[in-house]
Amino acid sequence: MSPNAAEHAFIRTRARAADCRRCELWERATQTVFGEGPVPAPLMLVGEQPGDKEDIEGHPFVGPAGGILADALEVAGIDREAAFVTNVVKHFRWRPSPNGKRRLHERPTRANVTACHVWIERELELVQPEVLVAMGATAADALLGKGISVTRDHGRPLQSALAPTTLVTIHPSAVLRARDDREAMYDGFVADLRVASKALGARG
Repeated sequence: MSPNAAEHAFIRTRARAADCRRCELWERATQTVFGEGPVPAPLMLVGEQPGDKEDIEGHPFVGPAGGILADALEVAGIDREAAFVTNVVKHFRWRPSPNGKRRLHERPTRANVTACHVWIERELELVQPEVLVAMGATAADALLGKGISVTRDHGRPLQSALAPTTLVTIHPSAVLRARDDREAMYDGFVADLRVASKALGARG
């Protein structure tokens, strides 16, 4: 498929996803948050689900975790605008805070991930990444199966039919949640992204 044809197919797919009712999450979410970036793209970054700000604005990784990701990509020498970013679940799963003033993230269920898998499969088909990075356990499990451990396997190329180079790393939100070891966790995240950067350079 030519880049032009892939881009047009992506636009059509995104429009279909906007009306997705494959699981219950659409009922409480503001909107579907589909992936964004060039199609095709050399690098595809996949997280868990949109957060509160992403749900409101309709774009992936524009909240606090997105800020961590953007900073880490820059330090790792990766152009954020050249990467396609998305999530395995396209609607925000949340619960109200005790005072009802905030929407708190809830991890999507396996049924949510399974229902949404058709969209990530289509994104992979159209983006055709040279390097695929699954960020966090939910994304790693959805894309690569239960045998993968982010703690054990992060930062090393894994065998996968999804892309020539496939990696797992932490989700950038883990850096935000970290306490005493935040700096070390961020440095580890950057180190994993540098592996992706090196793979991109080798293929470029």
